[in-house]
Amino acid sequence: MKRRQSPRRPPRLRLPRLAPSREAIRRRYGASSLHLLLVLCSFALAGYAGVRLLKGEPLKVALWFVGAAFAHDLLLLPLYTLTDRAAQALARRLGSTGQHPRVPQVNYVRVPVFLSLLLLSVWYPLVLRRVPGYQGATGLGPDSFLGHWLLITATLFALSALCLITATIRNRPPKPRPAKTP
Repeated sequence: MKRRQSPRRPPRLRLPRLAPSREAIRRRYGASSLHLLLVLCSFALAGYAGVRLLKGEPLKVALWFVGAAFAHDLLLLPLYTLTDRAAQALARRLGSTGQHPRVPQVNYVRVPVFLSLLLLSVWYPLVLRRVPGYQGATGLGPDSFLGHWLLITATLFALSALCLITATIRNRPPKPRPAKTP
């Protein structure tokens, strides 16, 4: 019996790849293509916001940005660096057990302070009653904003304390078991 031969296929023509592979993007860029897309979208959004912002009074906007950069670098950065170092020194002095926790306990104070100050910096005209006329727009009296900010701040600190207690209990070394007597 004669074996049937299959028809020969012509050799495949190899065309160069026009689009780079995922591995090539990761090697050259250092992250995934999704990360690159998100970064480009954020640049596009920031550019759009900058163009819209500079349509009005560009000199005042540029002056505000320069003033904000100087205020941050010359006033706020040294202030919160000094405060953070003091909090770290206090935490070391109060809780020196000789063990280094995975997450420093001062982070349980940093996060609610940061979020609270961020909210205050965004809403300070309303919290400190510096802007008249918002009652008609919001339906809230000027006294309510300070109370709401304080309530949010207290909630942030309470949640942070709960996270600290949970982490402390979870990372506690197990109790030694008593030896069984025969």
